[in-house]
Amino acid sequence: MESPLALYRRYRPETFAEVIGQAHVTEPLRAALANNRVNHAYLFSGPRGCGKTTSARILARALNCEQAPIADPCGECDSCKDLARGGPGSIDVIEIDAASHGGVDDARDLREKAFFAPVRSRYKVYIIDEAHMVTTQGFNALLKLVEEPPPHLRFIFATTEPDKVLPTIRSRTHHYPFRLIPPRLLSAYLSELCAKEGVTIEPAALPLVVRAGAGSARDSLSVLDQLLGGAGPAGVTYDLATGLLGYTPDTLLDDVVEAFAGGDGAAVFGVVDKVIETGQDPRRFTEDLLRRLRDLVIVAAVPDAPATGLIDCSEDQGERLVSQAARFGPAELSRAADIVASGLTEMRGATAPRLLLELLCARVLLPGADDDTGGVLARLDRLEKRVSISGGTPTPTVAAPAPPAQDRPAPPVDRPAAPDPAKPVVSPASSPPASVVETPAPESEPEPEPVVIVQPSAPEPAPAAAPEPAPAAAPVASGALTLIDVRRLWPDIVEATKGMRRLAWMHLTQNCQVVSIEGDILTLGFANSGARDSFVSGGCDAVLRQAAVDVVGASWKIDTIVDPSAQPEGTPTVTKAATATPEPAAPTAPAPAASDTAAPWDPEPESTASAAAREAIQQTRSADQGPTQTGPDWASADADARPDDLDAEHQGVSAAELLQRELGASMIEEIPHQ
Repeated sequence: MESPLALYRRYRPETFAEVIGQAHVTEPLRAALANNRVNHAYLFSGPRGCGKTTSARILARALNCEQAPIADPCGECDSCKDLARGGPGSIDVIEIDAASHGGVDDARDLREKAFFAPVRSRYKVYIIDEAHMVTTQGFNALLKLVEEPPPHLRFIFATTEPDKVLPTIRSRTHHYPFRLIPPRLLSAYLSELCAKEGVTIEPAALPLVVRAGAGSARDSLSVLDQLLGGAGPAGVTYDLATGLLGYTPDTLLDDVVEAFAGGDGAAVFGVVDKVIETGQDPRRFTEDLLRRLRDLVIVAAVPDAPATGLIDCSEDQGERLVSQAARFGPAELSRAADIVASGLTEMRGATAPRLLLELLCARVLLPGADDDTGGVLARLDRLEKRVSISGGTPTPTVAAPAPPAQDRPAPPVDRPAAPDPAKPVVSPASSPPASVVETPAPESEPEPEPVVIVQPSAPEPAPAAAPEPAPAAAPVASGALTLIDVRRLWPDIVEATKGMRRLAWMHLTQNCQVVSIEGDILTLGFANSGARDSFVSGGCDAVLRQAAVDVVGASWKIDTIVDPSAQPEGTPTVTKAATATPEPAAPTAPAPAASDTAAPWDPEPESTASAAAREAIQQTRSADQGPTQTGPDWASADADARPDDLDAEHQGVSAAELLQRELGASMIEEIPHQ
């Protein structure tokens, strides 16, 4: 049993009505045939496999049809049967391959035989394929014959490069340019052929065949023929098409696009490694990624592009494209596409394509590295996307909790006169609104003792009402945030914990990473059990939960596991506003710091201020009896009160700086008595 012919031979059109995608050529030719206004020479040009030679054969059949003039050959006469598919051919229709018969000798031989009348048909038709391969001497030899042929002679030149045809020959022909076949039309044609062949083909595999054919009917049929030959009981599947044609599977493209959207560098480079390990070409992967980004750019501008056919894809893939485009902003997508396009150009002829692929992925992940307009717009898109995800105004900075109003009374309207610069002043004394002034006794008294004069300030005003807390971001429904969204907002959440409890911030930046988010349960993976136990026992999970509420408005339950492969998610990229407070105009009570549970810390300001004042007076009284003391060890006391805050211990804060920061007081050396 003989094997069947190739698809492009079995389904070669026999009439102009069967030619697809070339209506701009076939309709004028049919009209000319029907009106008997046929020229003596034609030039058919266009890409390969678009129907030039096939249309030339149909034109020859129509010219020699017994019912001529007629638009389409009848298919009943002897001439039509001879030139049909599988027919023996006609002695009056001669096809010449100019690639091997384009010399001057071949042209002279053709010229001698052309003057003989046809044997059985009305016209002797010469179809010269690949006409651009005819030499200049060959064209010159045919010039007179083409210009003034005998009445029974017709010429049809077919070429992919009409510019290489001698201009004097081209000017004596009717030129019909053929075009590539549109993808949707070619896709429908291939589906029809699969139905005729009795083989099923998955909707996701059909666009790959069309893409491999690149608009050429013959190339597309050759690819489909290969897939039909290797198809199993399930027909032509998507996996079969991607494996044979070498295209990147949609799963890999989905993974890398989602990783770009979430800023997940580990996932991006994991996909690149998988591409290399599976033996795929980095250039092909980059080309497929660029095509995916092109589709996303179109979907971002036209959300119904997959449904309207603007993008040739299956229904489920169209839904994925819409979902992925919603994770980006238009400027971010455009910037990513520009970077990938530039990288694809640089990969041509490169000796290390994987290196270039990884570098372009790194550039896509870091819009902050670009100081041009594209990088700025990409960062703006990320901020806008964060607002849309969190459902409220973004919270780039996290301030410490405000202390109660009664701990910080408003300064009096009538302030006391400024003390004499010659007199040492220590503030505050036993109560916040009073000032302590130490003055020396008159000079006539020997060995004077310092006299402490307490100058009362204005009456203490009534405690002001506690300020209403600022409205938090709108709460996010459980399950509204995906793992990608959480990883995008994770740097902001981690940064928020830094202002609440430094120990929690250190754990989150050094020892753990986000593993999963299921409903309202956030799972964190720690590198070892010690770090996990320290995080839980130190109450850091409560700090993280409050930070998540402040940043995204989501109240999560924190679950912790031990994951030896856990790596820190990265240093938070959101910059906090400056927290340095200006020097107060009047003495104020110590500002409370954040506790382990992010609640306001009440250090009993009355007793602390009195003790600090008494300690300062004791230092000034004993100044002439020994070296000046540096005051109590406030750094140790602060470390004992808040063992997780290491600022005072590691930054070397002196007593004078601590008094200025916590009490608003200043250390003034005593003026020697005369």
